[in-house]
Parts: sequence; structure tokens; C-alpha cells
Amino acid sequence: MSNRPRLRLFEGFGIELEYMIVDRETLDVRPIAADLLRAAGGEGSEDIEHGDIAWSNELAAHVIELKTNGPAADLDNLAQGFQREVGIINDLLVPMNARLMPTAAHPWMDPHRETMLFPGEYNVVYTTYDRIFNCKGHGWSNLQSVHINLPFHNDEEFGRLHAAIRLVLPILPALAASSPILELKRQESLDARLEFYKTNSQKVPSITGHVIPEPVFTEEDYDREIFQQTFRDIAPHDPEGILREEFLNSRGAIARFSRGAIEIRVLDIQESPVADIAICRAIVSVLQALTDQCFVSYEAQKKFSTLELKDIFDDTVRNAGHAVLTARHADYIHALSGERMENTSVRELWVGILRKTAPRLLRESAALRTILDARGGSLSERILRRLGSHSHWPRHEVSTVYRNLCDALRDGSVYDEVKD
Repeated sequence: MSNRPRLRLFEGFGIELEYMIVDRETLDVRPIAADLLRAAGGEGSEDIEHGDIAWSNELAAHVIELKTNGPAADLDNLAQGFQREVGIINDLLVPMNARLMPTAAHPWMDPHRETMLFPGEYNVVYTTYDRIFNCKGHGWSNLQSVHINLPFHNDEEFGRLHAAIRLVLPILPALAASSPILELKRQESLDARLEFYKTNSQKVPSITGHVIPEPVFTEEDYDREIFQQTFRDIAPHDPEGILREEFLNSRGAIARFSRGAIEIRVLDIQESPVADIAICRAIVSVLQALTDQCFVSYEAQKKFSTLELKDIFDDTVRNAGHAVLTARHADYIHALSGERMENTSVRELWVGILRKTAPRLLRESAALRTILDARGGSLSERILRRLGSHSHWPRHEVSTVYRNLCDALRDGSVYDEVKD
């Protein structure tokens, strides 16, 4: 446990956004994150601080991460700060004939051929993962996500926050799915990144579990049931103990007791920071209502089983907002919204929740209105609608759409397939 002062629930927010570096002409991935970091900070730099936003590398050498430089007091102005850094990075990439690309998966990258691991000081961790799991796959090296870090002060706050996050995780892909295409082929799931995420550690299944965390609500129980199990299971593959750390846990939300936070990891990245931060604000508004027990009690929230929540999650990964909740999900709908209903889509559930928890955000955010409008939908749906109803496409057609998405990231705009 860290000795630094702990924030209380929702007193700070840590947001991380990951982007691909691609060639300006071909849009192929470019493994030059180290060159970019050197250009920004000088020789040997792997972390760059620009005031309230920092940059760092990720496992794959073509990915750059932007993150709040410590907890942000609120989410209101973060989109502007992240957008500023996107502009700075794109300017630095011009001499390298490269640019940033959004979305959670590159649409034609061949990870078995093109993966390069970042070469810096953290490389021993990356190479250990690669040796055990083979990181040359879509679930490891072709993925870009958003992480939300939310603080807790003590065991009681951890339990309340963990219970709330477990309830919200299953329906997050309805807002955030942005990975419908791999290797120029339409995937069966609108959130293909999460399909791979569910199985990419199958050599040691306890690392990811069912993605939805187990119903444990104290640090002692979490350590016993999750950390110690994963440490035992990884030990034969990692005798040096390099991965015997909190980060080994790869569930969709992971407890970081060393920093007093829970990190949500199931969000695909969107077309621009304005959309990502709108989604983050929507999620936080719901979590605040749940931890305040606005709809049902904390005790009622704790009763949902992992497999019950996994069933909803799997459907939402496949169908995003079109996933349907039926009579057997009535208690779940009630826990999230306070309403008694059945046979509602996850998109409709989100609209109902946000009308209660964040009506102003729902009115003011063009990104959320687009996602929750039946004529818009998740970014995956908008991408597919633009490309048409085929199972695969020629590269030049996909390239046109993803170049427009690069432009949306550059401009800080919401992607509307009708306006391309």
C-alpha cells in the first residue's frame, strides 16, 4: 500500500488514451514511438510531461499513450488538453511522414508480421509477456483503448466502487465499440478488440478470468481470490517473478491498491478526445449514482454474479447498443436505472440512465447524442454503415474511411459517416 494521501471517491480522475502511429500516405502502422518521444523530449526520453498531460509508450512500438499527469480534479476540460497534445504530436510526426490514427484496432495490420515491441527500459516486461503469451496477435499488439482510473480512500469505498463498476462494465461496449474490422474483414462482433481481449491470456486463464471481476469487496478478499491465484498460476511460466505485480491482473477493471484506484479497461478508443471524454463523463455520472445507492442498495449491487454479468457483457461486445435485455435481466435493469422494465435494448437503457444521472451532458454532448441515436450508434456501427453491407472490402475503400477518422482526430470532431 502506498503511503501517499488517498483521494476519496470521485475526487480525482486518471484518463489514458492510446493512439496508433501510421504512415501519412499508406496508413500502415509505423513502429516509431521511440523516435517520437525522442523528438519531444531529447535522447532517452520515454515519458514526456506537458503540464496536465503526459505521453508514454505502450507494448507495441507503433502506439503512443496520452494520460493525465496525475489525477485531474474534474473531467470538464480534459478533452481540450488531450486535443492540444494530439496537435503537438501530429506536428512532430510530419517530418517522419506519419500521423495519429484513432479507433481500437488497425483495419489491415498483420500483427504476426508487423508487430514490434517497444525497446525501452520496460522491455523486460514486454519480452516476458511475449515469451509466455506470444504478443504478435490482435489481442496484444493491435489494440488501442481508454482507461479510466477512479480513486478510493479505504476498504469501504473500494467495495462500493467495485460493486458499481462491476454493474456498469457489461454495457460499456454499447458506448465505446470502435473495432469492427480486422485484416479488411467485418468481424462477428462490433467490439472485436474485446473478443480478443477475452482470450489473449488463455495460457493462464486466471489472469483475465471472465473479464467481469469476481464479487470481492475488500482488499484482503481481492488479494486472496484474484492476485494470489494469478501469481500462483503464472509462476511456472515466470520463475523470475517479473510479472508478479498488480498489472498482471487483466480483468476489465483492475484494483490498483498501491495507488488507491480501480482502473476500467474495456473501452475502445474513439475518433477524438471529445468523444472519449464524453463517454468517460457518462460513465462517471452513473457510477456516482450507484455508489450513492440512488437506485438500489450497496448490498443489492453486490449480489450479481460474475457469470450473470458476463452474459450481458458478451452480448454487448457482439451487438453494442442493439444487445437486448429481457425479463430475466429485470433485476439488473432495476439496479442500474431504478426502473422495472423488460425487452429493452442496451442503447435504450443508456438513454434512460443518462436522463436521470447526466441530463445536461446528454443535451450538450454531440458525441453522446450520436452514439445513442438509432441513426448513429457506436463508432463501429458508423464505420460499417459507411462501408456498406459486405463481409470484406478492398483496402482503398477502408483506407478512405480511416483517413477521414484520422482527420476527425486531427480536428477534434465527431465522425459522421454521412458527412465524409
